[in-house]
Amino acid sequence: MAARAAGGSGDHVLLIGMMGAGKTTVGHLLAQRLGAAYLDSDAEVRRRTGRTVPEIWHTDGEGAFRSEESRALADAVARPGPTVVSVAGGAVLDPANRDLIRHGGTVVWLRARPDTLAARIGSGDGRPLLEGDPATNLRRLDAERRPLYAQLAAVTVDVDELAPDAVADRILTATGRARQ
Repeated sequence: MAARAAGGSGDHVLLIGMMGAGKTTVGHLLAQRLGAAYLDSDAEVRRRTGRTVPEIWHTDGEGAFRSEESRALADAVARPGPTVVSVAGGAVLDPANRDLIRHGGTVVWLRARPDTLAARIGSGDGRPLLEGDPATNLRRLDAERRPLYAQLAAVTVDVDELAPDAVADRILTATGRARQ
């Protein structure tokens, strides 16, 4: 775990990282422990559009999905009051989204090795970017996104060997939100 000074709103915690890193599971736990609201980017896209990520992706294309993803992120960081946000893994590819993330709260990178991600995701069903060869695609995506996650993170938690509760504990401690 590494930490550096956090930027952005003190009320929000933004979880970034690859699919399979545990953003949704840890996000729920963290929000519960903080007494904060919880938002998941992908769930917000589904709620707004009434369609799943693969449906949008295959019908309207990646660009349409990325636009919905950006809107969900902008709304999440603009929310009043403490909120834990699980940011979609690919949101960091857009410079405007990186700016929203950077200034939206305390950014926590849930870092995992590609082999851990592949084991957690399995066949990659419902994940358009993993179609064909999930493990190879995960390694490629990780190599592309890892430097962006590193640039944004105020706190990094290596999640490979940790249970979700332990990840949440480390985040609370690293961000100074642990109950004394």
